[in-house]
Amino acid sequence: MDEEFTGDYQEACGQCGSVAWALSEEGRFFCKSCHNVIERAHVVDTVLTAPGLTKVSTMGRGKNTERRRQWVACEGFQFILMKQAAALIMLGVPPSFKDDVLWPLWRRFLQMSKQAYTHNPDESAKFQVQVVDKELESGAESSFLSASETDGETCLSSPATSQADSHSDWSIASQSINAHSTPRRKSRRSNMRMTETLALIHLALVWSRQALTLGDLLRLANDGHIPYIHAYQDLPEEMRLDCPEALIFTVQSVPTHQELHRKAQTLVSFLRLPPFPPIRHQDPLHPAMLSLRYLVDANLPDELHPWVCMLMERSGMADMMRVTSEPSSHVALPQYDVQAAALIIVAIKLLFGLDDRTEWDLSNGAGKLMTEERTSHRPGSVFSLRRWYRQLHAAKLQAQQARDRAAARKQWKATPLYPSRKLKYVVMKKKRMAEQLALCLERLSQRNQRAPPAAPSSFTFCWGAANGTDGPSLRHDRLDAVVSLKQGVLTPVNKAYWHLPLASCHPRNCVGSCTWKAVEAAVSRSFLWLLQLFCFLLQVSQADLHQEVIKIERRVLSSKTTETNRSTS
Repeated sequence: MDEEFTGDYQEACGQCGSVAWALSEEGRFFCKSCHNVIERAHVVDTVLTAPGLTKVSTMGRGKNTERRRQWVACEGFQFILMKQAAALIMLGVPPSFKDDVLWPLWRRFLQMSKQAYTHNPDESAKFQVQVVDKELESGAESSFLSASETDGETCLSSPATSQADSHSDWSIASQSINAHSTPRRKSRRSNMRMTETLALIHLALVWSRQALTLGDLLRLANDGHIPYIHAYQDLPEEMRLDCPEALIFTVQSVPTHQELHRKAQTLVSFLRLPPFPPIRHQDPLHPAMLSLRYLVDANLPDELHPWVCMLMERSGMADMMRVTSEPSSHVALPQYDVQAAALIIVAIKLLFGLDDRTEWDLSNGAGKLMTEERTSHRPGSVFSLRRWYRQLHAAKLQAQQARDRAAARKQWKATPLYPSRKLKYVVMKKKRMAEQLALCLERLSQRNQRAPPAAPSSFTFCWGAANGTDGPSLRHDRLDAVVSLKQGVLTPVNKAYWHLPLASCHPRNCVGSCTWKAVEAAVSRSFLWLLQLFCFLLQVSQADLHQEVIKIERRVLSSKTTETNRSTS
């Protein structure tokens, strides 16, 4: 293909002396042998037209014919949001999630931050980008043109929004921005960052009551199923930045669970959202449904779920399933996954004690019951915490090692940016040489092709008798060793329940005796290991999960005290 354009040029390379020229993506000549880039460029003039546009743009390659236009930073974030929403739809989220929930939130953010949809827009970053020779893509991925040429989809309007209104709103936002300006660091909420894209996605998922939790969203972004780390590489060719301003679209790591939840909570207050739709009992985000999923993932018996639901009712968490941003209510955005995990931990602590002594005594009793059942040929099995601990501990170590190896192989560092246009071609030459060297080494090593990445799953482990890769399933085991039937009511065999002072403050915001190190020294080893297990499943910190456990214990014990006072009176 390149010989058609390089055949007329027979000059020898100044470095290696060979005559073997090819064209780079920018239309510049480079030597195939030594990858030396010269000043000669191939110029191609192409007339591009788009439906509904009366303006014809001439695009070209080469130094003399390149054209540049201006675009605002929120256009780049909008394109990244489009890619993230498309990835979620490919994973099974309904298509209405994007048009009915995400885009209204995005338009509201632009309006509240005065970047668009306002008569008094605020200043933002505006860049100049070279227009390259590329075909216009159809639909939502069409090229971003000037403010007067954008269509309704680019202007963040849903199908029900008129195209004329979108044109006028976006024009107002674009005309107020100074040319050649770099992103200004402000303390106001008008500054958009990559973290806000995931926070908006999370709010839209909660609003539409989808099955993806905050931890699921972070895991999908970390594994690359949702564009985030290298999302700027998916920007259209005409929006590629060759200057340090591109740093606002680059990130080096995925935010933590607490950071993203705090960002989402800030957005709820900033956007002044109306009350969220209530989380119903049958919704996947309800703790009753989430706890079932986490019980399966942790290979715990199904008979534990009624105790989790009992604790949920005692703690009054069913009344907290409505999310609201009204100032009078002061209700925070719930962490549904953390609440479900905390309920399971409190239920296990209630039944097994978790004081480094009671749980092992109960496991000895479970072993005796299993011996008697084998003698009597009774079907089923009795749940033993000791056997479950050994199984989960080995599976967790293997999963942690696999996660560490995947993180080590991942390219966290962003693709080299071009600090200046003079160094752009030097960087591209080094990149081509590195890619070709890696390809040659791979061929010489005769390494087998890597298996395609597995489809994302909501579960960390795989349990089952036949196809379980992590061990046999224990979900059908009975809790006969830890509960007894008294007067027709199931009662825990363990009568004692220990807990830390419930009035203690959050370890993250306190020093002294309330620090997390002090908490680690005060709790039992079995309880601490259980916290670490669910922190591994949810990717949350131990301090945050323990704080949620403290909240549930405080509510349950306060409700029990109230019932006792009523019965005595």
